[in-house]
Amino acid sequence: MASENHSGKVAEKRVEEAAEEELVSNLKTNNHQVNDDEQIKISLMRTFVQTQDPTSKDVDDLTLRRFLRARDLDVEKGSALFLKHLKWRRSFVPNGFISESEVSHDIAHKKVFMQGYDKAGHPILIIYGDKHFPNKVKGGIEEFKRFVVYVLDKLSAKIPTGQEKFFIIADLEGWGYYSNCDIRGYLAALSVLQDNYPERLAKFYLIHAPSVFMAAWKLIYPFIDDNTKKKFIFVDNKDLKSTLLQDIHEDQLPEVYGGKQPLLPIEES
Repeated sequence: MASENHSGKVAEKRVEEAAEEELVSNLKTNNHQVNDDEQIKISLMRTFVQTQDPTSKDVDDLTLRRFLRARDLDVEKGSALFLKHLKWRRSFVPNGFISESEVSHDIAHKKVFMQGYDKAGHPILIIYGDKHFPNKVKGGIEEFKRFVVYVLDKLSAKIPTGQEKFFIIADLEGWGYYSNCDIRGYLAALSVLQDNYPERLAKFYLIHAPSVFMAAWKLIYPFIDDNTKKKFIFVDNKDLKSTLLQDIHEDQLPEVYGGKQPLLPIEES
């Protein structure tokens, strides 16, 4: 127990240090003109979206900035994306959160885990592709979309102060085209991520990807926006541990990849 507490304190300290380092780095790399220009556009965006949806007055500048950056600082496009998100959120998540009872089918498959932080302070999510099976019953795709929101909300809640992003690892070992391939589900998840959690993704590692997965990837890739494509990275098996250790301290890396963190199911995190 003492060892676990010590590990937790070490992790928290590293997250805080990483946040401070990133803040200093941002101040050094972003000149005042860029920051001033961005702030002006955030103000313009806030004025416009509040005239369209008064509930947006409670949204902080960092949230507006993420939607603005997702549209390359285009105020009109960023505002449209944000207003669409507000409308979607009220309709799709009317209670403000997704309960476990609403996504019991996907939780039962034990395919998503969350624990630890990378060196930059981003919470880590691990997805096992061979544990996902298309839900072909009526309403199955909608339940899966709710599960995606359930996961991304929990992951976002773990983002510490000073950070805005999360880190995802998709382990595709054992993935089968006929048993696990779910193009509709993948595209639905991608849409939820890009349209409603913009600029949240730091990196998305795809590991142990079998060659047959590339057939599915070719169908998915065109739907990934340009700002997000560069964040998806296929990692060679021979470089897996060394690549992960470049981003994640060993005491934050899951045991299954040579680290010290046990896998924790998303519903227990």
